Amino acid sequence: MGNPFDDESARFVVLVNDEKQYSIWPAHLDVPGGWQVVLDEAPRQECLDYVEAVWSDMRPAGLVRAMEVEAG
Repeated sequence: MGNPFDDESARFVVLVNDEKQYSIWPAHLDVPGGWQVVLDEAPRQECLDYVEAVWSDMRPAGLVRAMEVEAG
């Protein structure tokens, strides 16, 4: 069995965590703790396209908040 994340024919979901970080995840696996599904099961490329479209700021949410406080 190869890496399930590399299977172009597999179905995936898109996850997000509390730090607003995104990930694709094989649909047949349980969602890990601390993550929520934001795009239901779809083809791998559709999930990658979704992440590309919505995740424009790669900084964790905690860092963004800290930088905003520091900036005043």
